[in-house]
Amino acid sequence: MSIPKWLQIAHEQVFPCGAFVVSEVTPMIDFDKSSGENRVQARDRDTGLPMWQVEVLDGDPAAPKRSRTVTVKFAAPAQPIAPTNSSGTPFTPVVFEGLMALPYIERSGDFSRIAWSFRATDMKAAGKASTATTTARESA
Repeated sequence: MSIPKWLQIAHEQVFPCGAFVVSEVTPMIDFDKSSGENRVQARDRDTGLPMWQVEVLDGDPAAPKRSRTVTVKFAAPAQPIAPTNSSGTPFTPVVFEGLMALPYIERSGDFSRIAWSFRATDMKAAGKASTATTTARESA
């Protein structure tokens, strides 16, 4: 059986009520290689590309408290840029492209639960067609 480590998943499956960027995109820190004032940016194990992260609010009002805010990570040569916020709110609506999920066990004392790590290849303003979707429509 060949099940990939990272599972491809549609943005709408993870964020059916929308996703909202609530932080700046920042470098992920490799705590094993960092020391004191010398902070080393984490790199993707497979590609060697620098890793970046952004905090995202799940728009689902029924989302459990501990999963309302998640981190989405990117492996990219340059810092990804969040779309411009034209929503009139402090939160930027966003759609993640190339979204992948990795389940893992989160332990807290005597309790464990399945948690998810998320990665994406890009992010676009909500409501904007992706390049792949636009190309598919144009060729039809």
